[in-house]
Amino acid sequence: MSDQVYLYIALGIYMAAMLLIGYLAFRKTSDHEDYMIGGRGLPPWVAALSAGASDMSGWLIMGLPGAILVSGLVESWIAIGLLIGSYLNWRLVAPRLRAYTQVSKNSITIPSFFENRTRDRSRILRTLSSVIILVFFTLYASSGMVAGGKFFESAFGGEYLVGMIIVTLVTLAYTLFGGFLGASLTDVVQGLMMVTALVVVPVIAIFTIGGIGETATIIGDVKPEALSFFGGGELATTAVVLAIVSGLAWGLGYFGQPHIIVRFMALRSPQEAATARRIGTSWQFVSLLGAVGAGLIAIAYFDKFGGAPQDPETVVLLLAQVLLHPLVAGLVLAAVLAAIMSTLSSQLIVCSSALVEDIYRAIRKEQPSKKTLVVLGRVGVLLIAIIAALLAINPNDTVLGLVSFAWAGFGAAFGPIVLLSLYWRKLTNWGALAGMVVGTAVVFIWKAVDGALGIGLYELLPAFALALLAAVVVSLLTYKHNQEIEDEFSETGSMLVVKKG
Repeated sequence: MSDQVYLYIALGIYMAAMLLIGYLAFRKTSDHEDYMIGGRGLPPWVAALSAGASDMSGWLIMGLPGAILVSGLVESWIAIGLLIGSYLNWRLVAPRLRAYTQVSKNSITIPSFFENRTRDRSRILRTLSSVIILVFFTLYASSGMVAGGKFFESAFGGEYLVGMIIVTLVTLAYTLFGGFLGASLTDVVQGLMMVTALVVVPVIAIFTIGGIGETATIIGDVKPEALSFFGGGELATTAVVLAIVSGLAWGLGYFGQPHIIVRFMALRSPQEAATARRIGTSWQFVSLLGAVGAGLIAIAYFDKFGGAPQDPETVVLLLAQVLLHPLVAGLVLAAVLAAIMSTLSSQLIVCSSALVEDIYRAIRKEQPSKKTLVVLGRVGVLLIAIIAALLAINPNDTVLGLVSFAWAGFGAAFGPIVLLSLYWRKLTNWGALAGMVVGTAVVFIWKAVDGALGIGLYELLPAFALALLAAVVVSLLTYKHNQEIEDEFSETGSMLVVKKG
């Protein structure tokens, strides 16, 4: 049996398993709330692994190892920032958001929570939130499809377009019918596959090279700057400082990522956020360590044995194919596909909820039946997938580049508003609107300015800071006492305190 056949067998097993899980989730999805948020019934381990898998995407197994291979440990500041940000997100946002969204008219989407939390009667806040979600998630979903196409090019020597279409269709199938529960349950399997691959590949590569000492020696000889967190160990320059600050700034993005924080809203109770935090943070630590290790170890491996990839983002795929039995390598390749598909499915669900729950239901006077809403949700998934696929046909950026822009967009537009809505009573609808507009605008403007001037500072940091400032200033100028908001704020706090006891 040829190596290629083994690879196809492993891939076929994986895809069949995803479709089966999607079918089982479909049988448990009966209404709109089930389809969009799983009926608020996720156990902590499902929420944790689902949040992690939908968070990391193809960036974890493709983008990050590729960046480490090219630039060394200076790129690992992104991983450090993400680990800190993820922990704080679970600590600060998860329990309170789970409680507050239930207290505030049982909000099942982020835009509906913003509207209910601030008592925005104009519907502008909810609509703008939905538009931001659709714009950035279409770009984000497109990055996943690009990663899928690259995956098939590298793993099977096939056509980029064919691979992109296959990944899109399989993900679309189980998401279309299984909804949020289908996406979450497949995320669990995909998360376990990802972390296993990121442990197995670097460990076997080290043994093949000749051990940790030999690996470190080779890296030190051929690329010593790769072993420094500060760009070669020299005195910090402005460029290095900006690179470190930009890497750490990625952690700020967590507070505003709808496809991640919706998992918090789906937990069975606010109290289970603590258990989920421990599981999720552990998973992320091991996964990020493996991804950084894979990129670093690859420097030594390819120097000793040759065969370095033309595209650095395919380094884990190539190592798996040369180091492992074809069937096992196929499962590692499936893990790469899992990283891509887990994020893509979550993005499609959130986009669908924005279209149906936050735009369609907001403008329609007569409310449709629950069955009609589920059908409309599936139509929304299909529509967004088609648009994202059209954008992915001719990729003109790296996976990391596409993800970083969308991550900054959500982090700046929603992150400050999420934190203020949970912890500051005086946030107003106009303050939230101002923060969103400023955050979104600065991301686009800073990206253009940075590209022209080469400043080197990640757009998320200035955009987040200015959005936070705008939201606070405008809220103070427009604040009026509202007893309903005060009561909900207090009830949320009481719900957390009482149940803890």
